[in-house]
Formats: sequence, structure tokens, C-alpha cells
Amino acid sequence: MRLVGPLLAMALLWASAGGAKGDVTFYVATDGNDANPGTKDKPFASLEAARDAVRKLKRGGALRQPVTVWIRGGVYLRAKTFQLKQEDSGTKDAPVVYRACKSQKVHLVGGREIKASWLEPVKDASVLERLEPGVRARARQVDLKAHGITDYGEMGGHAGGLKLFCNGKRLPLARWPDDGYALARRGKVTGLDPNRVPKLIDEGKTGKTVGFKFIGDPPNRWHRLEGVYLRGYWWEEYCFHAWTPKQIDPEKQQITFGHTLRDYLMEWRRFYAVNVLEEMDRPGEWYLDRKAGVFYLLPPPHLAKGRLQASMLQDTMIALDNTSYITIRGLTLEVMRGGAVIVGGGAHNLMAGCIIRNAKQGVTVAGGTNNGVVGCDIYDLEAMGVRLSGGDRKTLTPAGHYAVNNHIHHYALLHKTWQPGIRVQGVGQRVAHNRIHHAPQYAISYDGNDHLFEFNNMHDLCLEMSDVGVIGCGTNWTYRGNVIRHNLIHHIPKRPYPGVVGVYLDNCACSADIIGNVFYKMTKPVMIGGGRDNIIRNNVFIECEIPVYMDNRGLRWETRWGHFRPGGPMYKPLREFKHDQPPWSTRYPKLARILDEMPQAPLGNIVERNVSVRSGWSDPEAVCRKTFSTHVDRGYTKMSDNFVTDEDPGFVDAASMDFELRDDSIVYSMVPGFKKIPFEKIGLYEDEYRATWPVPKDRPQ
Repeated sequence: MRLVGPLLAMALLWASAGGAKGDVTFYVATDGNDANPGTKDKPFASLEAARDAVRKLKRGGALRQPVTVWIRGGVYLRAKTFQLKQEDSGTKDAPVVYRACKSQKVHLVGGREIKASWLEPVKDASVLERLEPGVRARARQVDLKAHGITDYGEMGGHAGGLKLFCNGKRLPLARWPDDGYALARRGKVTGLDPNRVPKLIDEGKTGKTVGFKFIGDPPNRWHRLEGVYLRGYWWEEYCFHAWTPKQIDPEKQQITFGHTLRDYLMEWRRFYAVNVLEEMDRPGEWYLDRKAGVFYLLPPPHLAKGRLQASMLQDTMIALDNTSYITIRGLTLEVMRGGAVIVGGGAHNLMAGCIIRNAKQGVTVAGGTNNGVVGCDIYDLEAMGVRLSGGDRKTLTPAGHYAVNNHIHHYALLHKTWQPGIRVQGVGQRVAHNRIHHAPQYAISYDGNDHLFEFNNMHDLCLEMSDVGVIGCGTNWTYRGNVIRHNLIHHIPKRPYPGVVGVYLDNCACSADIIGNVFYKMTKPVMIGGGRDNIIRNNVFIECEIPVYMDNRGLRWETRWGHFRPGGPMYKPLREFKHDQPPWSTRYPKLARILDEMPQAPLGNIVERNVSVRSGWSDPEAVCRKTFSTHVDRGYTKMSDNFVTDEDPGFVDAASMDFELRDDSIVYSMVPGFKKIPFEKIGLYEDEYRATWPVPKDRPQ
């Protein structure tokens, strides 16, 4: 048969790309050309050219073979989103893969390099006057406008606009204090006591001034407040705000705002100031004069041999819009102002083995089915790491999204609250084998139904917040069917009241199965915050103050808060999802009858076959009834077969944190029915997708 016209062109393109018998391949390289055919010898220069080549293949019909776009090592500057749409999809038998060539490092960079030759000594006398004498000679400036960089973005309260990075490390805005926080309390300052703590007159709920105190160096005299933000926990320990000051008097230790403070700041609250030129006193700190287009820097010690970059890309770096069977593999996405990846809808898309860093947010999966994030290293983020949402809650149809074997750490650096390592929403997502650590707040937060959280290693979390958990959800009776099993949660610091929890079932959260987890060195591993039908079974608590804690807040807050009052917000989801009709009544029969059983009461909880080692074990219901008022006559909790000991119950190697129980452990005889926890499976593992291996260990695992 003779091929003519477009069909002939298609055949030639197919053959040049890799041949009809094997996988179709295209190549992209930093020294390529988009006019090339995209072969190994004549690669494209851009991802877009490779994408368009795949589109040409599909014009003759569905793909017949898998397609791989091989990207050679190097730095690819991205000034816009790499967009893939439905027309770019693969199929189950012919998926489309964009991946780094083996053993080569591919960097997609959403920024501009600031060359060392651009840095000049500061000469402006008015600027030098604002700097501390000891840093004036070392300070450097770059005229960004002179080098064509004019888009600095809106700084905003928390984290907007341009950022600087040196050798992949985020450089901090000039701030005060250099470390930690100062403290503020509402009220006008009338003087200072002998310890230099402000004496205050409380202004009431409409005041605009606060007094502040500090430990260490006092603030310098700030000549200008334009662009200065005071970031901190101005209200509760789980809310982070950023306010702009109207006036600051460092001698009087008083701050005046242009807005009223309402009921904030009844007690001393934590804050720090950023973007203050006068406080640029540590190597690496910088300040941007947006009007002049000049930034000032106190150079870090490794700058001479390093690479200084400014983030420019505001939009998402890679966006998959209703695509299917597309994999992005082995790339490093870095230096950007926005999020790294959005997968919107579609099915069977995969982010695999990528390094995502120096961004606002990591990967967002919104809608569709069976999309995943696997084997990625995700860190140095201003906000959350991964978000999975999807499924239909009305029909309880699962989305099947998954986040597996990812290393997520040092996130929520600027948006410090409500930005977890992994956020899960909807129905039927799986979060497994991840290592999550070093952040001010949650590792995992979830809402919705039938999610599975298993084999995750989580530590050094909730480092700043209070009234927060490592894993948490709350304030909805319809969040049901969620399973938290075989996780290791350890080394969680003690925070001021109300404290930090391992698994936080907040505000009457219900129906969580907490099974076969290991909790080590923390205050409250599990907290039932007034909820019902939760199962705490087969867990091991080691050196924890209060292994299982319970309260009855739904009964006590019914009138004070109003959320649990009949007809209140907690009742709305029951009506919305028709909780007493199929499929809800079939899937959750206990929920179907909740309105017949005083829903505010923490009924139906089970605490059984747990092991407490050198921990403050107690009966959570007994403590609840003794501590709080307003109870019902029915029992809240079934307690049975829990084993308490101060001795090693037979761990393989407790000193190295190997808390697997030996076959001869006393637990198996003392706790009938105790099931062996597959401890060796917890955490990261090596496979073809793992971005880095071995993974550095900040703590023994």
C-alpha cells in the first residue's frame, strides 16, 4: 500500500522518533533546536516541541505504542507553564512519559540567575545610613531593572513575590529578631518595669496599639515601614497572621496598627518582622526596594562558588489538564513563586521520582481518578507539600489518588498554619510509606471518607503550633471510614496548652480506625475530641505522657459555641448527604442512627489490645468524666485487654528505634489477639521511582 500526503509524513515522523516496532522516543536537550526532528542525534530544545510532536503522532488516531520523551541533563529556564491537555494523553497500553535521561540531572528552573558580576558595593548614602555600621562595607546591591528584571510580584502578608536562592538554599528576608520571636500584648504602653517589660493599659476590643517585649538584641531604628510585615501567631496558636505596622517605637516598645485588634492579644503573642533593611545583619539576609528595583544583600559565605537565583515564574510550572496516562519522571522543579505541579482531572497520571523544591507549593491533584505522586523528594516549600482531592462524597465513589514513598520535609516555611505535608480531601485516597518531618504543623490533614494512611514515618513536627496534630481532621460527623494503621509517629515536641497530638480527632471527628501504630516520645498520641465510633486498637505507646485522651466537648460546647446545637453547622452535612439513606446508611450504619443517640456525646469508642510502655496510661473515659462537666449516663468507651508495663516488652532493638516485637515478646501472651505490627515496612523504600537513595537520616528509623 502506498502512503501519500499526511500519512506519509506521519510514517516518516514515527520512524524518525524511534520506529514502529518499539517504543516511540523523542529527545530534548539544552543544545537542541525546535526545528529538529527530536531524534537522539537531533533533539528538540523545548518540552513544548516534544509535546507537539506527540500531538502530530496522534492526528492519525490513538497511539499504538508507548511514547517516551527523554530529557537530557542541564538547566531549562521556564518562563511559562508547561501545559498538557486532554489531547496530549496516552492510553493504558501506550502511555506518554516525560523523563530525565538515566543518570542525568534535569533542572526546570522558574527563575533568573543573578550573576556575581552584577553585585556592587552599596554607595547610596541614604541606604548606608540605614544599615548597621558593621555591615556597610560588606553589603552588596543589584540593580535589577538595569538587567531587565522588573516583575517583583506582590509581597503580600506571608510569602508573595520574588525570592532569592543560593545553591538551592532559600535566603531569608532581613528580619528581626534574627531567630525566634518577640512577644506582643494588646494595650498602650505607659512605661517599662525594671525588667524592661512594657507596662500596659488595656484598650479593650477596639484598640490599635500593642506593647512588645523581646529577648536578646532590641530592634534597630527603622527609618521606613513601607513593605515591613509583622508575621506571627497574633491570635490562637493555630492561626498565623501578617500585619503591617503604622508606627513602631522601639524605645517605648509600642506598635501602632492601622486597624483595630478586636479580641486579639489578650496574652503575650509571638511575632517577628520581615523585610526590614535596618535588620540586614546576618550573611544571606536581603532586602528588596520594589520602587527602585534594587535589592540589597549581605552575601552568604558560599556565594563566590555558588549560583544566585531569583524566582520569577508566578504560575504553575507543570499543569496537566484532564489528561490520562501521562508520567512526569525524574525531573527537578525549582525556583518559582507558585506551585510546582497541578494535575486537574483525568486519570492514571503520575508524578514519579521528581525533586520539587524552592517553591510555594508542591503537587496538587484535584479531581479525576487514580492519579499519583510517587517517590518524590518535596521540600523547602512556603506552603503545603501534596494535596489530593477527588471522589464523589454523595455517592461515596472513591477517587483512588495516592501519595506513596515520598520524602516531604521543611514545608510551611512561610504559610505556617493549615498547610500540611499532605492534604487529603474527598473519598478514597491512599497515603503510604512517606517520610514527613520538620514543619511547624500537621504532617497529614484530611476530610472526607474512606481514606487509608499507612506505613508512614512522621517525626519532628508541630514544631511551632499548638492545638494541632501530626494527623488530624475534625468538625464533621460525616467524615467516616478512615483508617490510620501501621504508622510510626515519634519525637513530637511538647507545646504550650492546649498542646500537640499524634492523631487528633478534633471537634467530634468520628469513625477513625487507629490500628497497629507505634507512638514514641510525645505528649498525647491519640485524642478523641468529643467524637464517636473511633477504634484505637493494637497500638504501641512508648514513653508518652497520655497515650489516649478524651473529652466531651460536643456536650459542653453545644450552647456556648453553637456548632453542635440541633440545626447547627454539624447537622448540615447530615442533611446534604442523606446520612440515613443508601449508600450512606449501608456503608455507615452507625451514622444512620446518630440523630437517635444524642450525636453530641462521644459514644461507641473502642480502646482495646494496646501496649503502653513507660507511658502514663489511664482510662480516658474516667479522666474525661472527672475533668469535665455535662455528661450522659451511657458509657463512652469500651476498654479491654490493654497491657501496661515499664519494662521492654521484647523489642528487636529499642535503642536503635527498631520497635518490632520479637516472636517471644511477652505481649503475645499478655494481650490475646494482639497482631504483629509490620514495623519493617514503615517508611521509605528503594525502588525504580525513588528520587534519591539512600535517604539521609536525621534520626534513627
